[in-house]
Parts: sequence; structure tokens; C-alpha cells
Amino acid sequence: MLVGHYGDGGLKENPREYSETIVKYGTIASMFWAVAGLLVGVIIAAQISFPNFLYFPDFPFTNFGRLRPLHTSAVIFAFGGNVLLATSFYVVQRTCRTRLVGGVWSWFVFWGYQFFIVIAATGYLIGITQSKEYAEPEWYADIWLTLVWVVYLLVFLATLAKRKEPHIYVANWFYLAFIVTIALLHVVNNLAVPVSFFGSRSYSAFAGVQDALTQWWYGHNAVGFFLTAGFLAIMYYFIPKRAERPVFSYRLSIVHFWSLIFIYIWAGPHHLHYTALPEWAQTLGMTFSIMLWMPSWGGMINGLMTLSGAWDKLRTDPVIRMLVVSVAFYGMSTFEGPVMSIRAVNSLSHYTDWTIGHVHSGALGWVGFISFGAIYCLVPWLWKRKGMFSRALIEWHFWLATLGILFYICAMWVSGILQGLWWKTYNDLGFLEYSFVDTVEAMHPFYIIRMLGGVLYLAGALIMVYNVYKTIRGEVKASEDVAHHQPAAIDQPAE
Repeated sequence: MLVGHYGDGGLKENPREYSETIVKYGTIASMFWAVAGLLVGVIIAAQISFPNFLYFPDFPFTNFGRLRPLHTSAVIFAFGGNVLLATSFYVVQRTCRTRLVGGVWSWFVFWGYQFFIVIAATGYLIGITQSKEYAEPEWYADIWLTLVWVVYLLVFLATLAKRKEPHIYVANWFYLAFIVTIALLHVVNNLAVPVSFFGSRSYSAFAGVQDALTQWWYGHNAVGFFLTAGFLAIMYYFIPKRAERPVFSYRLSIVHFWSLIFIYIWAGPHHLHYTALPEWAQTLGMTFSIMLWMPSWGGMINGLMTLSGAWDKLRTDPVIRMLVVSVAFYGMSTFEGPVMSIRAVNSLSHYTDWTIGHVHSGALGWVGFISFGAIYCLVPWLWKRKGMFSRALIEWHFWLATLGILFYICAMWVSGILQGLWWKTYNDLGFLEYSFVDTVEAMHPFYIIRMLGGVLYLAGALIMVYNVYKTIRGEVKASEDVAHHQPAAIDQPAE
């Protein structure tokens, strides 16, 4: 097996050997959508605190109800999706020692995905969605994304089939699981019957509790395979590569992979406690959610322990620090999630801001930081620079973003638990002690803190954009140590 392999297999860097231009485009697109998605997030956070902020009644697209799904999809599918496209096309070439297969078809995947993002975003703004939890775009966008995704799968599989390395590195297993499962989730959850061929409206193929179960089978596994498996692939390549250390345990990575993909697919019903869903199905979802602790923390331990013998790099390399903190947030989120799936805890946490805090600790801490770390690695590698323009700016990005995350999730934890307790507080006569309006009023200061956290996180992303721009231009600060270049290719075993 490819035990601990994290180098380029001794293959010399040759621009004609790999398809790097498409990875460059994906990297730039990732940064653009990151800023766009985070900016909309700050706007809607401000609207929750100050309802008339940038809301114009004559322009319905400025309404919170339309901007919220735009923010969700821009951050998850536009930013996160482009990071996954770019890194998967980069990693599969290096670990397979072969050029990306497909030629024009890989470009079809990239530009087709950008087109999907645009038509989905415009659909949200003009009010055309399927009105589900994630406000799915309508059927015409769904069909287009299905076509793009099938081509993405074929390009990835063809590159694996053409590989010169006989074994498949574990990162590619995670990428493959992400691509295949997201295709399945997307098709089943979005089964719909159009009202007319030329119209934009349709109705879901499911109804009632079946629709709810299908939606959360999709929703939770979108988290499990899009926001977890795909980004674990990034972890398994970029942390060993940046740390110049082999993966701590290849055996643990295989156990991590197979247990994660088997258990995660069953966890969705824990979103439907105390609903019309049969109790046995609710309990099944809760049980598998608790079981997820084991593979999730196995992966976290594998990622962190990869730094064995290189812990000093945390002091000297802010990119390593960002990657490692992302894994720490992964561990925290995958501990908190199973706790919140327990029925007794869920009765307090569900429908409160605690859930919002949990989601954003994973999104900002795990997905955001692992993505930013990967981009900081990719930009000097792709544009053949010795390092980023300014290491000090990376430090600023790291600390601003970390402070922003802490503001956000701490505010949401306190406000969420406060909401849950107030909603369940009764007076001596058996009536609710607090009205819903009372809880909304009590949340106001926490929502302002949440908004400030988002501003800090956005500021960090803007600093990153400037740093990347200057790096691509070829400018380097002479006063800074920029020796954190791409490490030499090494094959090294690890137990």
C-alpha cells in the first residue's frame, strides 16, 4: 500500500506534465466566492440585529429570506465546492503521477460549475427555489448540476485509471466518496416534477414525513460527504506535505475512511426528533450519530499526530498553525454534533442558536481554515514562488479569523442555551414564564457579537486576497523569511 506517501513520488515539476492552469482558476474562484459568501453572511447577520439594514422594500432581493439561502450556498457550494474542485484536480495528479485526463472536459466541469452557481444564486434572489431547508435551486439548475457532476466523476475516475502509481493514496478515496455520494444525494433529494417544460416551478416527488426524512438524509450527508469527506482529503494531503512528515498511520486512515462513510449515511434522522417520523427511525439516527465519534476522532488524531517530530513548525509557520487548528475544530464539531443528536439534549438545543453556533464552528473553523491553509500552500506552488508575499499578513489572517470564530460561536452557544431554557420555563400556574418576544429581545446583544465575529472573519479573508494577489504578481517582502516553499518530494513509510 502507499504507506505514508505524501510527496510527489520523485516526479520533477514540469508545467507540461501536469494540468495546473485549471487549478489556478479554481484557486482564484475559491477566493472570489469566499469573499462574496462571507460578505452576504455579514449583511444578514446585521439584518438580524438591525432588521432594516440594507433592506429596501422596493427591491425584494434585499430581503433576509432571499439573502440567507444565497449566503448558505455561496459559502458551502461556491467557496467550498471550488476549493474541492481545485484541490482534487491538484492532488489526484500528484498522487497518481499523471496528467489530468479529459482535456476540455475538465474545463467543462469548472465553467459548468460556475454557471450553476450563478443560475442558482439568481434563482434565490428572484425567489425561485424548492423551499426546502437548504432552499434548493429549481429543477433546471438541478439537471445542469447533475450533468456537470457526472463529467467531474468521469474525469476523476479516468485520471485514477491512468495513474502511474500502482496504489491509490487515501486522499483520493475521500475525494471519490465525496463525488459519488453527493451525486446520489443530489439526484434523490431533488427528484421533482416540473409544472411545465418552459416554467421554473416544480413540486417535489416526496411529501409529508417522507419528504422530511429525504431532506435530512440529504442535509446531514451533505455535511458528511461534502463538508467532511471532501475536506478530509485535503487534510490527508496538505498537512503531511506542509509538515514534511508522513501520515501518522496509514492503517488508521483506512479505518477512518470505511467507518466514516458507512456510519454517516444513517445519521440524518437525528434532525427529526419529536416529529411525525417513527421513533425507531429517530433512535436509529441518534445511535449512528453517537457512533460517529469513533471514526471522526480517529481522523482528528491521525491529522494531529502527523506533526509528531514537527511540532516546532506551529511556532514558525502560520499555515501549519491554520491547518492544525482546522483539525482541532473538526474534532470539536464532531464531538458536539453527536451530543446534540441525543434526544434529551436535542429537546433543548433544536431550533435554537446553539445549532447555528455548532454549524459555524464546523464551517468557519474546520472547512474555512483547512481551505485557507490549502490555498496558502497552492498559490506559491502553482505560480512557482518561494513563498507568500507576506507571512505577517498570514498571521493577521489567522488571528483575526480565530477571534471572529470565537466571538461567533461563544455568542451563539450562550444565546442558544438561553433560548432553550427560556422556552421551557413555566410559572406556578403552568404558563410560559417568557413570551417569544422576550427571548428575541434577549438575543439582541448576542446577535451583535455574532455580527462582529463575522466582520473579523471577513476581514481576514480580505487580507488573504491581498496577500495572494501580491504573491501572484511575484512581489515578495525582502524583510521576511519566505523559505516556506514546497518541500522536496519524499517517499517515507509510516506505521
